[in-house]
Amino acid sequence: MKISVVRPDELGPGELAAWRQFQKDQPELQNPFLAPEFTLAVSHQRPTARVAVLEESDGIAGFFPFEVRNRVVGVPIGFGITDCQGLVHRAGFDWDAVALLKACKLPVWEFDHLMAGQAPFAGYHAVTTGSPLIDLRDGYQAYVDNRNQSGDLVKQTLRKQRKMAREVGEDRFAWDDHDPAALAALREWKSAQYRRTQQYDRFDTPWIEGVLEELLASTSDDCRAVVSTVYAGDRPVAAHLGLRSQSVLAYWFPSYDLDLSKYSAGILLCLRMAEAGAADGIQTIDLGKSEALYKTRLMNDETPVAAGRVGRSWPVTAARRTQTALARSIKQGALGEKLKSGRTGRVLRGLKARLASR
Repeated sequence: MKISVVRPDELGPGELAAWRQFQKDQPELQNPFLAPEFTLAVSHQRPTARVAVLEESDGIAGFFPFEVRNRVVGVPIGFGITDCQGLVHRAGFDWDAVALLKACKLPVWEFDHLMAGQAPFAGYHAVTTGSPLIDLRDGYQAYVDNRNQSGDLVKQTLRKQRKMAREVGEDRFAWDDHDPAALAALREWKSAQYRRTQQYDRFDTPWIEGVLEELLASTSDDCRAVVSTVYAGDRPVAAHLGLRSQSVLAYWFPSYDLDLSKYSAGILLCLRMAEAGAADGIQTIDLGKSEALYKTRLMNDETPVAAGRVGRSWPVTAARRTQTALARSIKQGALGEKLKSGRTGRVLRGLKARLASR
């Protein structure tokens, strides 16, 4: 096997066509985070973005997009904002994970949303969990019927919708909303949420902003960002910036007006997106791995995703494993709670944001 490592913008039309064909041929690869457009958008902001092109005697067999962080650590392309990671390949293709890293000159490759079904990486999983899905292959009504059998989420949400219409304004939904005010509201709500939950602000991270701008301007059917909004009258009350392919919508940046949280507009938004998405060719909404209760109530299926690392250099791998374990211990312990608060917490969040922008 021949493995060549190139910058994403060095890929030619034939290589991009092969990449897209691999996705088209295999439903499990149709997530928009795996599309070449996502890799290219990230590469325009991240100078260390690369793609390994895997070839066999009969032609191209796969593409492995990655980045190098902190000079030696390999991560999936767009690490920090991508919820689906892996190697895009033709059906039936097999590869050796360590040989792949060697060709990429990576001592270690870390992942946190890897498609768990990719067998060559299976021995390197540290944690495997389910990523909740909204399966719309049988249509929106079949999905609603399934949720009604499992609880009263839909009925409860529609009751709150009617209450919101009476008290705030008649609801209106925009599936692909091009009103700048909707995106501005989403950014404001999401940034406030990041501050409340003591996370770094993705919308204030330059490389992420650049990626979002490019994907919002994209007209590709295989990978483009879309904003969906629920309004009460003329007032936006919930919005979502997602990434879609022809058949998959990745649930990405959702938020809502906290002052109107009693109306569950965020849940209403998800139901409206499922209804409109099903009518527009979306077969799956990938909600992203999370322990959030609302995702558990919305999901009617799930897909396994893994976190872990592949290493070919024992010192680097061991050091990263120790670093991760220590960080997890601090984060989950009493010291972590103290570090999150006050001036120390603000300094640490600022440092995390600066590291994310590198």
